[in-house]
Amino acid sequence: MNTPEITEQSPSVVLPAKNEAASIGTVVSRILEHIPEAEVIVVDDGSSDDTATIASHAGARVISHPYSMGNGSAIKTGARAATREIVVFMDADGQHDPADIPRLLGELRKGYHMVVGARGSESHASLGRGIANRIYNRLASYMTGHRIEDLTSGFRAVVTSRFREFLYLLPNGFSYPTTSTMAFFRAGYPVSYVPIRAEKRIGKSHIRILHDGVRFLIIIFRVGTLYSPLKLFLPIALGFFLLASFWYGYTFVTQGRFTNMSALLYTGSVSIFLMGLISEQITALMYKDRG
Repeated sequence: MNTPEITEQSPSVVLPAKNEAASIGTVVSRILEHIPEAEVIVVDDGSSDDTATIASHAGARVISHPYSMGNGSAIKTGARAATREIVVFMDADGQHDPADIPRLLGELRKGYHMVVGARGSESHASLGRGIANRIYNRLASYMTGHRIEDLTSGFRAVVTSRFREFLYLLPNGFSYPTTSTMAFFRAGYPVSYVPIRAEKRIGKSHIRILHDGVRFLIIIFRVGTLYSPLKLFLPIALGFFLLASFWYGYTFVTQGRFTNMSALLYTGSVSIFLMGLISEQITALMYKDRG
């Protein structure tokens, strides 16, 4: 794997923003206070307030979407527009402390290609979101075989060239952190975590817990099939096989015969396993040119 050489050049800082007029000016000013030479890019995702104007006056380069295209779309726009070799992504709502950026950059320069700001238990989040995040972290850790401390954190520093390799995988809505983290692991790019404290956001959240929670779960499994399909297909195939064996044993003892249901379950088990094998080969081809 070829490791990109990282210089001391200041990073690009990308902030996706939609109706964040209450916080965007302060966030941009604080970023420039801690890293004066940073390239701050605010991607205004179809805001109906003064987000773009305030961000521009604070010193940011503003790119405006003609309508709301989604958080992930804003991230992709910012990643394409960044001119520095390192990009820092963070929320525009005041949750992330710009003072933590140098810590992420310091870790990145140790040889990592992505460094994630991992929120601790003291960070401000509802009980439901906290439980959901722990579930996501465990599922993703199982899929990747690596300990994932914070799958959904939007505060991260990445090597720009590496991140751009996976833009086609990123969804246009929320959860770009989920997809990018698992893609980096699958490609064999080193990922690290730095503990941070996330404050309570300024303004109203755009995330709908139930709706977006289900989408996060679907994305974990979708990216899981891109990452290691057999880890998803094999347990399901095994479940069908055990169920078929149980039903065959029951009907053999009670009726003395092999039923159509047992045959169907065994067939399903084999079919799912073969689908997993095929998916595994397709996944290997998708990542054959990485590094």
